[in-house]
Parts: sequence; structure tokens; C-alpha cells
Amino acid sequence: MGVTPVKIVAFEGPDGPHLGVIVDGQVADGQVAEGRVADAQVADVSAVGVDLAAVLAGPGLRALASAAGSAPRLPLAGLTLRAPVARPPKLLAIGLNYADHVAESGREPPQHQLWFNKQSTCVIGPGAPIEVPRESEQVDYEGELGIVIGRRCRRVPAARAREVVAGWVIVNDVSVRDWQYRSPTFTMGKSWDTHGPMGPWMVTDDELDDPHDLRIRTTVNGELRQDGTTADMLFDCWQMIEHLSTAFTLEPGDVISTGTPAGVGAARRPPAWLRAGDTVRIEIDGIGALENPVVDAPDPRPIGLVD
Repeated sequence: MGVTPVKIVAFEGPDGPHLGVIVDGQVADGQVAEGRVADAQVADVSAVGVDLAAVLAGPGLRALASAAGSAPRLPLAGLTLRAPVARPPKLLAIGLNYADHVAESGREPPQHQLWFNKQSTCVIGPGAPIEVPRESEQVDYEGELGIVIGRRCRRVPAARAREVVAGWVIVNDVSVRDWQYRSPTFTMGKSWDTHGPMGPWMVTDDELDDPHDLRIRTTVNGELRQDGTTADMLFDCWQMIEHLSTAFTLEPGDVISTGTPAGVGAARRPPAWLRAGDTVRIEIDGIGALENPVVDAPDPRPIGLVD
């Protein structure tokens, strides 16, 4: 099988995005290795693909690991990392899933799971800038644990939900609060371009003994803002998968963001919105750290329009 997948990383190669496996602090570059993929010899592992969602849906992590076994090693520190899943088929997030966050929001604990979607075009990777749009000054952070789905599935009971998990990532559910609260649905406040940082890599599921016993810390410019634990979730990861898959099919590469603990900027007095020059860092035990700078959005220019 070659290298056992532990951390799957997406990074910028000389010819575009690559996928690799982190081994002893280095990256085995799956895109330039020779290997056997789905029982067929390939000249190089570009046949595996550079999209983790496609890998999960096709040859799978074992094929990527096998390919990486003969790959050259690259220093991790010298690479520009990308989001592990560049364009999730679905990016779903739960609201008010930590009791302390519910309390700081002045709400009652939900009786049912509250879900919204973030458009997949909001996804960026580690180190990429979060943009503060000119249309709002109420840009907020939310450090969250993300689930990456590894198998196409429907009506998954909570007792078997872990069987469909490929791995775990860190998600920053960046939120434009005034746009979020002006509508009964949250999509417009949650989906701005650059407002879905994800990374720094995907830790495969077998590396986390218990995803419900992880510390989450968020800092802004080194100041601790959030310090919680996934043990405080109101609805756990397996309940989330059961609930969502009751209604619709989950697909390989879907990302489920599992809620945020207390300490968001909107709850501080006065509110502590993100500003250009800030740096947001989210750390989750067993996964790593996701860090992104904050910048003012550039002057808007219509995309795809002609005179």
C-alpha cells in the first residue's frame, strides 16, 4: 500500500495544484510518483487527480497513499498550501451547536438542528487572505471542526456514521453579520468569496480517537478569543450525519462544519469585527492550525461581463 495516509495536503506545484501525503514533516508528492491506481498501471499519479473530492469518489485514499510511497519528498515549510477540498460538492454548517455560544447569542438552545449552506466558491486555503467587503464592516470569525465525507451515502444511522467519514479539517465559518441577520436564512451572510478558509490539511479519520474531545482555540492577532471543546456540542457529529443524510445524499468531498464555541466577535462588548491587518488563527487538537490574514477587498470589478 505504500505510505499510510495520515494527513492529506493540497499544495501549489510548479504546474498547478497537487495532492500529497505528509510523512515525517515532509510531503510525498502524489502527482509526480509512479504507482498503481485502481489496479491499473499509470505513468504518473495525475490519474489520481488533484481534487480530493474526486479522489475520494474514485480511486480513494489508499491509491493516493500507494502512489505517494514512491514519490519524492518536499519540505512542507516551503509549500503554498491550498484548501484540502478546493470545491466541496456541498459545504454545510450548523448553527447554535454549543451551549456557551447559544448563551452569548441571547438565544434559547435549539430543539432541532439548524442548518445553512455556504457556497463552495467561498473556500480558500491556509494563508490566503480573508477579504472585508466594502458593503459591510461586520465581518466575524468562527473556529469550527469540519467533517469530510468519504462515501456516497443516504439515511445513515448515527451508530454507523463514522463509516462514511474520510477525515477532519479546520474551518473558519467567516460571517458577515449584518447580511446574515437581515434574512431568515443565513446564506447571504455566510457565502462571501474568501469567507470559507479550510485546512491546513485533512487528517484521516483513523487519526482521531474521539472527535468529541478536541480543544478549539481561535486567536486574532495573538489574542485568545475562543477556547472551547467539541465535548460541548449540543448535537454530535454522528447525529449531524444522520440528520442530513435523512433528507439528501451526502457525497465524497462534502464538508460539514460542526459549529463554533463562545467568543465570536459579535458577542464582545463592543463587538470586535475583523479589520484589514488582522490575522486569524484557529487550532484544533489532533489536526493543526489554520491561519489567514485579513485584508480589505479590492475594488470590485464585474467578472465575465463584456462591453
